[in-house]
Amino acid sequence: MNKKTVLIVEDELDMRIFISTLLETSGYAPVMTRDGTEGLIKARDLLPDLIILDVMMPGEGGVHMFRQLKTDKTLKTIPVIMLSAVAPKTFSHYLNMVNARLEKPIPKPEAYIEKPPEAEDLLKMTASLIG
Repeated sequence: MNKKTVLIVEDELDMRIFISTLLETSGYAPVMTRDGTEGLIKARDLLPDLIILDVMMPGEGGVHMFRQLKTDKTLKTIPVIMLSAVAPKTFSHYLNMVNARLEKPIPKPEAYIEKPPEAEDLLKMTASLIG
């Protein structure tokens, strides 16, 4: 049986290690990247089953990567769990503001988890999205 691949895009080393270890010990195949640019390259190379994406990262950040994922014909069907210290309501408001300027709005992510994530919540969400 093939392990499901989960791409982790997170700039904080401790959080990358925590999520990667949690997923690996639960039977998934995690792949770590530390920013949106690297994450997008890996997403195109691997076509992961799921992406766990930090919202606030140096450079263009997670929202920019999320927008690129959801407008790419090959990548747009990959489920995304947004992970952030920003409250879900604040992120939703931000997404609405960004979408107000766009001809084609960015969809909401399949899931949103506030940092620090509870291990059990992250695993449940992962399982519900990719099994």
